[in-house]
Amino acid sequence: MPEFVLTIIRSFISFLLLLILARIMGKKQISQLTFFDYCVGITIGSIAASMAVDQNIKISNGIIALLVWGLIPLILGYLGLKSKWFHQLTDGKSDVLIERGKILERNLRKNQLAVEELMLLLREKDVFNIDDVEMAVFETNGQLSILKKSEKLPVTPEFIGKPVERDQGPTIIISDGQVMKNSLKRLGYTNEWLLGEVQNQGAKRIDDVFLAQIDSKGNVFIDLYSDELKREPVKQRPLMAATLKKLQADLESFALQTQNPAAKEMYTNQAKSLQEVIDNISPYLK
Repeated sequence: MPEFVLTIIRSFISFLLLLILARIMGKKQISQLTFFDYCVGITIGSIAASMAVDQNIKISNGIIALLVWGLIPLILGYLGLKSKWFHQLTDGKSDVLIERGKILERNLRKNQLAVEELMLLLREKDVFNIDDVEMAVFETNGQLSILKKSEKLPVTPEFIGKPVERDQGPTIIISDGQVMKNSLKRLGYTNEWLLGEVQNQGAKRIDDVFLAQIDSKGNVFIDLYSDELKREPVKQRPLMAATLKKLQADLESFALQTQNPAAKEMYTNQAKSLQEVIDNISPYLK
């Protein structure tokens, strides 16, 4: 058998084994949470590469080596779930490097980190002043997790007591000209409504749409196959806010124009009630 054919066959087997091992070992190995995971990933890749191109290595030996290096992390991971001591033995543990703005030199030396390297890790987290840090933890994957002091944290709507609507993230409702019926039904919209939104943005039918997304505020983003048909989408909630304000202004105008006392009182009361509704829902119509 020609050598290049053997290389193709061995490469295919290596690729197939790597794919199977990646699925079995799971996302933890792919994310390389620890130095051990990093070493295992490099070793498995080296074995697979050698088995693919080195004709002096028997395929059976390469397969056995890959299986051993794939099973060992699984066994160690299972034992780590059963024993916290064993988990720390294989994966190590996190160390606090800064506490209440004070560097813990002992833990810094333990992890063989110089002050310059610590400052580099801090700057990567947009922290330049150590006194701003309440706690900094050196994780097992070599990353630095930082908790800033309360007075240095950014202001949030919760902190100032401003109500905000929870954003559930955008949902795809049309993909490659096909309506995602389950998503549309889950959100409570109809096909007729979707067609109306599509036509408002320059398309004639659903087939003209490559991708459509809807966010938690009801705003629809549409990307058409033909860029020439694209129109600026109308934001529904600001439009609704403007409509309500116009209606409230019309009620006040009617109250001023009518000479009927009963009608004047009715228009005035309705205008006040509508103004209260607008004030209550205005944070959600932006």
